[in-house]
Amino acid sequence: MKKFWLLPVIAFIAIVSGANAAQAAYCGAISYEGCSSCGGGSVIADGGMAGGEIVSEGAAPAASGGSYTVMRTVRETVMEQVQETRYRTRNETYYEDQVVNRTRMVPETTQREVQYTVMVPTYETRQKTINYTVNKPVYETRTKVINYTVQKPVYETHQKTINYTVMKPVYEQHQRVINYTVKKPVYETRTKTINYTVNKPVYETRTRTINYTVMNPVYETRQRTINYTVYNTVQEQKVRTENYTVQVPQTYTKTITVNGGHWETVTETVPGPMIRRTVREPGTSYYDPCTCKTVYCPGKCRVECVQGCPKTICKKVWVPTCEQKEVTCTKCVTECRTREIPYTVCRRVPECRTKVCEYKVCKMVPECRTKTCNYTVCKMVPECRTKEVCYQVCTMVCENRQKTCNYTTCKMVPECRTKVCNYTVCKMVCENRQKTCNYTVCKMVPECRTKVCEYKVCKMVPECRTRTVCETTCRKECYQETIKVAKCRKVCEPYTVTKCVPRVVCKQVPVTVCCPAPCCGAAVASDDCCSSASDCGCGSASACGCDAAPACGCDAAPACGCDSCCEPAPCCAPKKGCLQNLLDKIFAKPACGCEVIECCDAAPACGC
Repeated sequence: MKKFWLLPVIAFIAIVSGANAAQAAYCGAISYEGCSSCGGGSVIADGGMAGGEIVSEGAAPAASGGSYTVMRTVRETVMEQVQETRYRTRNETYYEDQVVNRTRMVPETTQREVQYTVMVPTYETRQKTINYTVNKPVYETRTKVINYTVQKPVYETHQKTINYTVMKPVYEQHQRVINYTVKKPVYETRTKTINYTVNKPVYETRTRTINYTVMNPVYETRQRTINYTVYNTVQEQKVRTENYTVQVPQTYTKTITVNGGHWETVTETVPGPMIRRTVREPGTSYYDPCTCKTVYCPGKCRVECVQGCPKTICKKVWVPTCEQKEVTCTKCVTECRTREIPYTVCRRVPECRTKVCEYKVCKMVPECRTKTCNYTVCKMVPECRTKEVCYQVCTMVCENRQKTCNYTTCKMVPECRTKVCNYTVCKMVCENRQKTCNYTVCKMVPECRTKVCEYKVCKMVPECRTRTVCETTCRKECYQETIKVAKCRKVCEPYTVTKCVPRVVCKQVPVTVCCPAPCCGAAVASDDCCSSASDCGCGSASACGCDAAPACGCDAAPACGCDSCCEPAPCCAPKKGCLQNLLDKIFAKPACGCEVIECCDAAPACGC
């Protein structure tokens, strides 16, 4: 936690120092910037190491400044597909045979004879005399006088004078001249030539052969034997024993109790009403091996009756008093008797017979035939014709005419007239009249008569009969049944998975590097040797008298004779401060020396 305060400081320093990262490659000995300031040089395509320095064939020495190509080792991560076998567990359901004891109900049919009584109707004809009364009509003729009034019409003639107005027409003759125009037709005959095409039929007779098939019937007589059964009726006499019941009267004496008593008020507790309610039984839990879970099954719902709260009521109770007395009673006692009844049974006896039947079979035999048909083909041949047609053209010419019309005008002139009308008035006058009517009166006179009627009386006579009754009962039968029981087990099965695995591959990549002159850039000369580039003669390598760039490490003195012109390690980095060393320790950056450093962008220029 104490080191976290260094993170903002380290980030700020990294941003500031990143601007000069291009110049810090190989401690400032190699620059990735443009090499135009260091002099133009050619790229070393096929360079080699000679005496600890990189030399290009046909190029200037490295000491004079330029660029060259080195092979850089680049680590590249490649994803490879690798198949891996894994294992997974799945639940497999299998079935085992299990013998289960079960119970089933097997129906059994038994027969037993049941005696029963049938009431047989017995009809008896009886006679009875019926006295009845009949109303006999007696007719009597009577006479009565009817007085009535008749309305008699009396007619009177009257006169009255009527004044009325009549419109009398007065006619007057007039004349006027009418100018009108008449369209007069003028006909002109013209001629024009019409070209038209007529389709002229040309008939051609052709012949073709038609093959057709005719089905000829061929009849064949066959025989077959038919077995059939005839049922003959055979009568057989049998006797059956019949049990019947007779009701025999029997007299006996019994003591009865005559009820009497009085009312008393009693307080009674009445139980509450029965209430139906639904109750669920407790559930059960079991372990399901297929799902590997505990499954809860709720109990069944059942309806039970619960009695409600009791109520206390007051009611009047009749308190009986008992008196004993003897009564003579008659009862009918059933007595079973037996009798034999002869009856006839008809049986159908089968008898097998045989007969031979003849039948015809018709087969249709195909027969191929040929016929020649003549047919006519009509072709329409176009023919061009010409005709002249005369037609009339009608032109309407206007003609002015004049005529004089006479017309009559009618005017209605009113004229007053008078007439005398006769009219008749009818008055109804009442007149009394009298008539005599004869009418018949009918009286119903009762008359007693007697008749004898026959009627039938039906008595039900008990008769004992016997019948066979089939009863079906069920009995329990135990049996064993083999059932399939599902069980669950875990199975481990392999499966193949293809996954991508990263792998680091090293390959050589050519990199173009820029190398400056030894006297340019960093100050490698001492103050007394070359204080500036002009003093050392960096304008040309021949000014210093050096034929070639000095070797790294200055193992040999330069050709110019300067004993202290170069430091012992011109390609190594100068001494670093405390802050730079701290950053190198944190980011694990090795010091730039004459060791093989894999983290550098290119091979060192010193040839180490």
